[in-house]
Amino acid sequence: MPPLTGCRRRRIENRSMGPKPSESSPYVPGHFAIYDVSVMRALMQSIGICTLITLGDELDASLVPLVLCPTGEGGLGILRGHLAKANRQLARRRDDVRALAIFQGAAHYITPSWYETKRRTGKVVPTYDYVVVQARGHLRTIGDRARVRDHLEALTARHEASVGSDWRMSDAPDDYVESMLDGIVAFELPIDELVGKWKLSQNRPADDIDGVVSGLAGVGTPPARDVAELVARFRPSR
Repeated sequence: MPPLTGCRRRRIENRSMGPKPSESSPYVPGHFAIYDVSVMRALMQSIGICTLITLGDELDASLVPLVLCPTGEGGLGILRGHLAKANRQLARRRDDVRALAIFQGAAHYITPSWYETKRRTGKVVPTYDYVVVQARGHLRTIGDRARVRDHLEALTARHEASVGSDWRMSDAPDDYVESMLDGIVAFELPIDELVGKWKLSQNRPADDIDGVVSGLAGVGTPPARDVAELVARFRPSR
């Protein structure tokens, strides 16, 4: 798992198993469920951007780059990000309703033509294979300007490292950075529920899974190869 970088808190050991989803969580059949927090965190960090959903008078959603920071012993972590001040999503949100951050990983269409079962019985239908993590918690805004700067430095360092670069906020004129700070609202979301769903054909017979891996390999695109690798890695032992 990539390190939890850019967060000015002491490092903790991950819990190996997270809590089971609450009744309000998405539908996750047992064979698709992931409870390993380190696996879910690794996906969140590798993606680095989420769909943030909040509830006000109606639902609001924005794509937001985030950084994941550790919390105290047994915690699931804190997500930190920011939105443009002109985006009124945070101002409209209800404080008594948890926010939802969705991290969508690799996904690909699965044709039933790849299944051996199609040749045997024809009783098959199309589907999608995908991996996704949902994080929930009560969102709060960050008003302290020094903390907002800390957040932006951490976020920048995390994402610059992902492309092999080292741009820093100090590379830009300070008055320009200050003007940009005036145009954003930073927030943090302490995670109180983390749900992972790895839907990777685990419910199919072994020869159908072989067909999925082979079919995706034949497609040959990067998304297809990514899902083929995941299907092979997470196939159940029979």
